[in-house]
Amino acid sequence: MKRVREVSRQSFSKDPAVEQSLRHSIKDAVFFSTMTGGAESYFSAFGVFLRATTAQIGILASLPPLLASFMQIVSAWLGRATGHRRQIIVWGAILQALTLVPLALLPSLFPTHAVPLLILTAVVYFFGPNLGSPQWGSLMGDLVPENRRGRFFALRTKFASIASFSALIGAGLVLEGFDTLGITYWGFVTVFLTAAIARFASAYHLRQMIDPPGHVAAIEVSWHRDLWQGLKDTGLLRFSVFFASMQFAVAIASPFFTLYMLRDLEFSYVAFMINSAASVCVQFLTLNRWGRLSDLFGNRLILITTGSIIPLMPALWVLSTNYYYLLAVQAVSGLLWAGFSLSASNFVFDLTPPSRRATLMAAHNVLAAAAVFLGAALGGSLGMLLPNEITLFGEHFDWLSALYGVFLLSTLARLCVAGFFLPRLEEVRRVRRMSPGGLIFRVTRAHAVSGLVFEIVGRFRKDEE
Repeated sequence: MKRVREVSRQSFSKDPAVEQSLRHSIKDAVFFSTMTGGAESYFSAFGVFLRATTAQIGILASLPPLLASFMQIVSAWLGRATGHRRQIIVWGAILQALTLVPLALLPSLFPTHAVPLLILTAVVYFFGPNLGSPQWGSLMGDLVPENRRGRFFALRTKFASIASFSALIGAGLVLEGFDTLGITYWGFVTVFLTAAIARFASAYHLRQMIDPPGHVAAIEVSWHRDLWQGLKDTGLLRFSVFFASMQFAVAIASPFFTLYMLRDLEFSYVAFMINSAASVCVQFLTLNRWGRLSDLFGNRLILITTGSIIPLMPALWVLSTNYYYLLAVQAVSGLLWAGFSLSASNFVFDLTPPSRRATLMAAHNVLAAAAVFLGAALGGSLGMLLPNEITLFGEHFDWLSALYGVFLLSTLARLCVAGFFLPRLEEVRRVRRMSPGGLIFRVTRAHAVSGLVFEIVGRFRKDEE
């Protein structure tokens, strides 16, 4: 309660109406993250339960976001046609909440087509947030003061992480309990219907936000005809290509960690939940610090520092199957992705002028979604084709899973992307100078062991520069 009172005294705007809207935005984030932590985090687990193949798991993780990303173009068109933002955001949230009901029930009603129906329903599920995304970005761009943006979104994401973490744990315990009783399917139904209620609460808080006169998220026809030139003029093109390339490399492996844990390592739902929660927990502990560092030292430094280490993470999964080792890998991954994701989001805000933000963000997100689909499709195909054993230089190696080859390929692809793009990133704002080593020390100084490890990495990066 003390922490809640401290947050309630924290102010981000001198305008009471704007301040109240930002408070509702934080509450929206809490309920939205309750839904994603309790339901979306277990989509792949539901697919594994329904006996989806490796390729189907890849499609489930990548095809729905890709198809739904085109709704952002529809959203920008609706913005131009209606001149409103909040209504589109709210209706997108309601659509997503309603979709969770058939997503839970259709596989049971039509078991012979369970996995295709799950994928199809997931497509509609992602329509909702993509419909609202450009409008939400435009609205928040107007509401959040630029000099408080990093701290506000760090705080918002921090509370969202608490909610996601709690929902992740709760859903895992529910699934474990129902699995013990031999009725696992109804555990998934309970989780998904609870998530639907949370999303309806999210829609309520979105409805309470003001929609001040400003730059409506709309496609400007005369400019839209020259989208490519618009991306180049704002400087977003280079960053979007980098971000999409990294998403492609990440997606080669990311959809399949769940499959690896539940199928190959035979984790229980509780063990899977704890492993997933380790990453979320570390993000919660470090997001506020990442936000402050973003405000002080800019986003480029954080992207370069985290983006140089993230490529190594999939390879670490190959080294050992020890449960506690994998927990440590997830914790480090959470630390790095917290900084990378927050800075990448802020970078897009910095690069996009309000008058063009809707279409630029839509194009950026569609490109990223397409990259994720291609990466997951490649990873899924390789996961079914690669052998479980290999002979190199006369030495025979037996792998626990063909997914090891997928993880190593993702590592190689990430290293290539990082090596090519990171040195070419340029800071948008005027910020204070800081070395990668100093940045890592500020993030990890409360954790002596991890701080030492990352300080060594940071010094290595400094020597390279």
